[in-house]
Amino acid sequence: MLPQQYFYQLWARLSGDPSKFPLHARIFHSVCLISIFALSYNVPFNYIIGLPNIALASFFGLVVACAVYYISRFKNRPEISIPIVNISGLLLFTFNYFMNSGISGPTDLYFLLFLLLSIVISPTNEYKFWIPVNVGMFLILGIAEYLSPETFPNTYDDRFSKFIDHLSSYLVVAAITFFCTYYIRRSYENEKLITAEKSEAIEKQNEQIIEKNRELEGINAEKNKLMSIVAHDLRSPLGSIQNFLELLTQHDLEEQQKLDIENDLLNATKNTLAMLSKLLDWSKSQLYGVSARPEMLNLSKLLQSTLELEADIAFRKGITLDYQLSPSMSVFADGDMMQIVVRNIIGNAIKFTKSGGRIMVRAKSEHNQCVISVQDDGIGMSAEKSESIFSLNVESTYGTKNEKGVGLGLLLCIEFVKAQNGRIWFESEPGNGTCFYISIPTSNAADTIAPGLTSDIQLRA
Repeated sequence: MLPQQYFYQLWARLSGDPSKFPLHARIFHSVCLISIFALSYNVPFNYIIGLPNIALASFFGLVVACAVYYISRFKNRPEISIPIVNISGLLLFTFNYFMNSGISGPTDLYFLLFLLLSIVISPTNEYKFWIPVNVGMFLILGIAEYLSPETFPNTYDDRFSKFIDHLSSYLVVAAITFFCTYYIRRSYENEKLITAEKSEAIEKQNEQIIEKNRELEGINAEKNKLMSIVAHDLRSPLGSIQNFLELLTQHDLEEQQKLDIENDLLNATKNTLAMLSKLLDWSKSQLYGVSARPEMLNLSKLLQSTLELEADIAFRKGITLDYQLSPSMSVFADGDMMQIVVRNIIGNAIKFTKSGGRIMVRAKSEHNQCVISVQDDGIGMSAEKSESIFSLNVESTYGTKNEKGVGLGLLLCIEFVKAQNGRIWFESEPGNGTCFYISIPTSNAADTIAPGLTSDIQLRA
């Protein structure tokens, strides 16, 4: 460490921690320290040049300076220390004026120096007292000497002593003035820099807050839009169910008509229940957050019942669900979340695939990840639709048999996959189907966790 840096650190430690002491207190401590050094010099110097009384007065001034520094710096009581310094300084220099040749001595320099120090260390609201007292005291002494010069005898033995005393006093006053001014200016610049940095940090925080507020407003608007769409889409099938029930209860219908209405009623009820189930799952994730409980699971056993159920649904629409999963493949995942994710992805594939179509479910291991693919030969997605598929910016969609939805299932998928340290993305081409990919870790090792969630969209040419 350079000597200059060491000196600055030592001085900062002696003057006080900026986090505990305000600037005016640190300046006061610095003035006390400078006064201690100056008085420590003055005591032996005045004794050597034949001014023992001045040396004794300087010694008492040194004791007072040490005491007030201790009270302010270590007891944190500057409000007591500053008045003591002002009173003691005035008494010391008044005594010095009497004992050191009056106006012929260097005391006028010390009075002027002490006026500067009083301005530096005193609160601004006390200037109106200490400045007039300092100036008035010196004027009174000067007038008294003019009227009664014999009261202020010449204490110098010869011209050399007077020369040395004046020269030394000037150098001491110049040094103290320099150090005080330099420290104040340096402290002010540091405070200004810190204030500027704080202002810049606050401004950046405000900008971030404004940006987040905008994002929240956008999200709230999208959620409101989503709730409006969901409410509309729930109202429509519920109205249909009501109409079906009125037809069944209020009219005599043929058996075939009753059977058709009952089938329509069953489908409407299933679709409404599925939408409500997705809405409930998504609402829970928004209210309480998504918390996964991953464990090592056999993928084939985990998804067997889900795939069989979805295969039955696909069969009723005339679609083939072809799934082949290795019985030895395992994943580190939350079982319930994985079933919901796979069920929603396959459900979407069934929804947008025409009768006679084919859906393939496969899984393979890549870089300590299990990548599950769900590929269909359905209607695919346009570029515009693909850009908003994983966002709240959704609208009602209709499948190949007018199955309704608003994209809640995909919102659930992206949140549940993220909670399991996985990734989800897709490829799609209008008219040629879509393939969704779900990547899930195959172990709990930290280096196998996927690097965060991304929603990659790739449009096949």
